[in-house]
Amino acid sequence: MTISTERPTTSAERDATLPTARVLTIAGTDSGGGAGVPADLKAMMALGTHGMCVVTAVTAQNSVGVQGAWPLPDEAIRGQFRSVVDDIGVDALKTGMLASAEIVATVAELIDTVPRRADGSRVPLVVDPVAMSKHGDPLLAAEAVATLRSALLPLATVLTPNIPEAALLTGLSPSTPAAVLAGALLELGAEWVLIKGGHKEGDADDTLVSWTGERHVFQAARADNTHTHGTGCTMASLIAAGLGQGLSVPEAVGLAKRFMIGAIPAGYALGRGIGPVDPLWHLRAALADGGWTPGPGLRTAAG
Repeated sequence: MTISTERPTTSAERDATLPTARVLTIAGTDSGGGAGVPADLKAMMALGTHGMCVVTAVTAQNSVGVQGAWPLPDEAIRGQFRSVVDDIGVDALKTGMLASAEIVATVAELIDTVPRRADGSRVPLVVDPVAMSKHGDPLLAAEAVATLRSALLPLATVLTPNIPEAALLTGLSPSTPAAVLAGALLELGAEWVLIKGGHKEGDADDTLVSWTGERHVFQAARADNTHTHGTGCTMASLIAAGLGQGLSVPEAVGLAKRFMIGAIPAGYALGRGIGPVDPLWHLRAALADGGWTPGPGLRTAAG
């Protein structure tokens, strides 16, 4: 067999292969590749968007926990942000691990400088209020919570806390109904709040509520799989990718939820602890059943 890697010969073929949106994640790294910036970029590419990153902190992390974390200096965060936004531009943003009150304040200030869209609206922002890792390791300083509430949440198009994060941000009990948690968070300024149901008993339903009172529940049976590292990062990045491509918030959340219904059961063992969800499950499934074929730039032929 010979493999040809010729580029598409027409501009129409070339344009058809290009990502449809530019999506920027502002988050920490995960050296094990299961969460943080690595997971964000995989999820963004899985939905056909071009992912970019501003690294806020570097972690030494694997399947059993976080062994160390080092926040980046203000100058490094500002430099990365300006480099990307001033040249490439963005169609949607997503924040993850921000580590400290100083970083939260810097990131909020930078996001507020992003040029508005042609219709005058803000570029959509998904805020994943990462407070701790899957293994229970803290990723947000306690004193940063107040800054997150006051500086970043008012800029959020969608806030995507799990139940412990919603309880931390509101001061309410984790047993508080999802709609009540969402209502308390909406008072802090987010346009929409998605309370993820992964930490509650029973089915893993997610509740989406807007400041106007619109409400959606996205239902899903709980997957029998312990390998769920990176679930929150992947979900928020998928939502950002959908928003960057012009979907409404309910449409973007619905798309992300449907994608996660495949990605979580496909999570795989890696190392000695909790493995990651699989953001390429759909591609693996297509390859397995022969339903995927090379694009116009890659052809196979009998040699």
